[in-house]
Amino acid sequence: MLSKKEKELLVIIWDKMLPIADDIGSEALLRMFTTFPKTKTYFAHLDITPRSKQMLSHGKKIVHALHEGAKNINTLATTLAPLSRFHAYQLRIDPSNFKLLSHCILVTLACRMKDDFTPIAHAAMDKFLSAFAAVLAEKYR
Repeated sequence: MLSKKEKELLVIIWDKMLPIADDIGSEALLRMFTTFPKTKTYFAHLDITPRSKQMLSHGKKIVHALHEGAKNINTLATTLAPLSRFHAYQLRIDPSNFKLLSHCILVTLACRMKDDFTPIAHAAMDKFLSAFAAVLAEKYR
């Protein structure tokens, strides 16, 4: 799946993104809500306006989970098991939304990282986000 170099690159990227986790995450969420309006149904109880306190908070949680997943890529299923159970059994999120959010995260990173988002970084991040989305959707099977 991911080479050793790609795994190391992912950790470096998410380490760099951690200080602006709330911005990255909330921007990706906003992109998802705008591009795929049906995803908003799960957030009807939250203020999903740009840069709202709730969007920033949830965005930060997402990026922290991604960072944790990147650091523990070899045990991704175990690392994300509680998050997968929570989204499947309590929140009952449509698992197709994980792929949509992954796409929006890729776009957000490309916009934010500019020249640092090389084709190699893009490929590694795409593989990682696909694996992340698959693990989150695991409990639905």
